[in-house]
Amino acid sequence: MSRCLCPGSYDPVTNGHLDIITRAAELYDEVVVGVLHNPAKTGRFPVEQRIEFITEAIPEGLPVRVEAFGGQLLVDIARQLEARAIVKGLRGGTDFAYELPMALMNRHLTGIETVFLPGDPALEHVSSSLVTEVATYGGDVTGLVPEHVREALEARRSR
Repeated sequence: MSRCLCPGSYDPVTNGHLDIITRAAELYDEVVVGVLHNPAKTGRFPVEQRIEFITEAIPEGLPVRVEAFGGQLLVDIARQLEARAIVKGLRGGTDFAYELPMALMNRHLTGIETVFLPGDPALEHVSSSLVTEVATYGGDVTGLVPEHVREALEARRSR
């Protein structure tokens, strides 16, 4: 069985993330979406809610499972999961410049390869932090995140 790890904070999950996860599911027998978090920090959304957001958004029947991981190296998580690859989405050259040194270090440490999938150009401008900022100030993030995530962002604003 070929398994890959799609790591991220997913705080919150965006349609760009879901595009990469869905496409990775076409390439591997199983995709583990690793919700990475620093136990010493609080995110925008609690880890459990991030997992729920992703689980609800994954199309039924895809070989995807979602798990939380904190306080350890990504390569150690990949090793625990017996993942053949780490899959990352790239929105553009800036993402590549940021991700390449980490991919090379991960391969140096354990031999695991990182597979880069180009993101959907229509979502190139979408990031969790930007979506959250736009939503915080009342901007419309429809089409950038799943509907249930958009509703959660709006609910946070109205508190």
